[in-house]
Amino acid sequence: MHIPRRYALLSAALLALPALAQDYPSKTITLVVPFTAGGGVDAIARLLADKLRASLGQSVVVDNKPGASGMLGANAVAKAKGDGYTLLIGSAGETAINPLVYKGRMQYAPEKDLAPITLVTRVPNVLAASPNLPVKNLEELVAYAKKNPGKLSYATSGVGNPQHLNGELLQSLAGIKMNHVPYKGSSGQMVDVASGNVDITFVSMAGAAPFIKGNRVKVLAVTSAKRASFAPDLPAIAEYAPLASYNLENWFGLFAPASTPAAVQAKLNAAVTEALRDPELVKRLQDQGGEPAPMAQAQFKDFIATETAKYARIVDAAHITAE
Repeated sequence: MHIPRRYALLSAALLALPALAQDYPSKTITLVVPFTAGGGVDAIARLLADKLRASLGQSVVVDNKPGASGMLGANAVAKAKGDGYTLLIGSAGETAINPLVYKGRMQYAPEKDLAPITLVTRVPNVLAASPNLPVKNLEELVAYAKKNPGKLSYATSGVGNPQHLNGELLQSLAGIKMNHVPYKGSSGQMVDVASGNVDITFVSMAGAAPFIKGNRVKVLAVTSAKRASFAPDLPAIAEYAPLASYNLENWFGLFAPASTPAAVQAKLNAAVTEALRDPELVKRLQDQGGEPAPMAQAQFKDFIATETAKYARIVDAAHITAE
């Protein structure tokens, strides 16, 4: 019986999938970080890479490809060969928010070009205030903002990122008006909040930690729905009754090119899940202001869809567009 060549090739490819997963990985894996070395994403990627070397039995190197709000590195992975050897540690920005604020100007479509492997960690931001601002907690901050409409300024590390959305969500739910002051990184925004040039900021715990330890800023709350394990004494914004629905975090996940075989994706998911069971890694991620949260692939895909819908409502309401 003659079998058409196209069906023979398909059958051979399908039979090769389990063998591919069994042999994978057989060489060094590159973990692309779409931001500069030394930042929060970079630190988390390097911690994860160390553990993946053990669980996968191969070298895992971190490659920093910063630029264009994380989109340069994400695009490099989206266009890479789908063999499991080029992966992305992606944040909410370049995988969920940027398509909303850059519209058709992106060179890749995250939902089509990237395969979500697993969530690695949630990263709540903290709300910190200048020591010169006469408030001690969130309730006093909202009251002050209402008495001084349009006078409060808030710093973030850029337009259209989770920190920016944190500020817009606070304004919307609290019924206040603040002025957004975007920076190019956490260092500049924290210096200006500490000096009183800007009133408040939303920033990662890793970015705020040196200023908190030096008593140079006042930390008022975290942006997650509940208190964070890394700062159990710090209230969540949602604990203030008028803002009970407040919940907006950054997060980092592992992605592969969409063409990566399903068996390889599953092996990567299992490896990351195993790594995130390590108490030492969990503690070190928490020290970076993260909440480790591995997920099954289907669950992670649904998580991204839910988060994107939340971001879309905020972006549309605030008319946020990146220049």
